[in-house]
Amino acid sequence: MSDAPDIDGPGVPRLHEVSDGLYAYIQPDGTWWINNTGLLVGKRGATSVDSCSTERRTRAYLESIRSVTDRPVRTLVNTHHHGDHTFGNYLFSGATVVGHEETRTGALAWGEPFDEPFWTKVEWGDVEIEPPFLTYTDGVTLWVDDLRCEVRHVGTPAHTTNDSIVWVPERRVLFCGDLLFNGGTPFLLQGSVSGALKVLEEVIAPLDAETIVPGHGPVAGPELIDRVAGYLRFVQTTAAAAKPAGLTPLEAAREADLGPFAELTDAERLVGNLHRAYAELDGLAPGGEIDAAAAIGDMITFNGGRPLTCRA
Repeated sequence: MSDAPDIDGPGVPRLHEVSDGLYAYIQPDGTWWINNTGLLVGKRGATSVDSCSTERRTRAYLESIRSVTDRPVRTLVNTHHHGDHTFGNYLFSGATVVGHEETRTGALAWGEPFDEPFWTKVEWGDVEIEPPFLTYTDGVTLWVDDLRCEVRHVGTPAHTTNDSIVWVPERRVLFCGDLLFNGGTPFLLQGSVSGALKVLEEVIAPLDAETIVPGHGPVAGPELIDRVAGYLRFVQTTAAAAKPAGLTPLEAAREADLGPFAELTDAERLVGNLHRAYAELDGLAPGGEIDAAAAIGDMITFNGGRPLTCRA
C-alpha cells in the first residue's frame, strides 16, 4: 500500500495491492469525477486501467505508481469514455491507449472538460483529449508477463454504451469501471437501467470474482453485485409505478422512499436514472439518445437549484 501526495478534498488517494502485482488506486470519496483506477505491474512494464479526471489527480496517481515500480506504464486501458476515466490519458507518455471503438468515439464527442452550470467549479488543469488509439469491438487479451488479463466489452449499454471490464481469471480480480459503484449512487443516464441489470446478472456475477475494484468507492467482494442490482431494480420499480400515475422523473424522485439506498452519495442521480427508466418504458432501446441536459437540469433542481457538488 502506498499513499499518494495529499489531494484537497475528502481523503487521500491510496494504492492498495489486491493481489501480487495488482493494485487498486482508490480516490475518496468516490463522488462526482473522483474515480478509481487499476494498476497491473509486470517485470518489463505496467498497465493502468483508466486515468483520472484532472491533471493534478492524474499526476498524483503517476507519482503513486512510481512508488511501487520503476517500469514504464506501457498500456492504458479505458473502461469507458467518461472524462473521470479518460481526461488524464494524455499524461501517460509512450503508453498505448486501448479501448472499445465507441469509447474512442464517446471521448472525442465529449471533448474538453466543463463544469458550471452543471457541476461546481473544477481545476481541470491543461487537459488534452487523448482517446484510445488501439480499439476493439468485442475484446482483447492483455498479458502482464505470464498473467492473462481479459479486456471485454460487456455486450450491451449499461453505465454507458461502451463499458468494458478487465478480468484477471487466475487471481479472480475484476476491474469493472463504473458498472459498479460502492457507496455511491449508480448512474445510467448515458446507458441503460435494464442493460446494466442484465450485465450484472449475465456477465459480472458468473465470473465469480473474489475481489472487485469498482469505478468509485472502496474495493469490494461479490456482495457488491447484489447491492447494485437491488438499486437498479428499485429504479425500475419506482418508474413503473410513477410514470402511469403521471409523475415526472423529478416528482417521482422527490416522492421515492430510498430505504436502504438513502446512505448512497449523490442521491440526485436517481432523477437521471428515472429519466432513463421512463424512456425504456416508452420503448427506447438501451443506450438510445435522451435529453441529457434536461435530465441534469432536473437533478440540479432536486439538489435545491445548486450545481452538483464536485470535489475533484
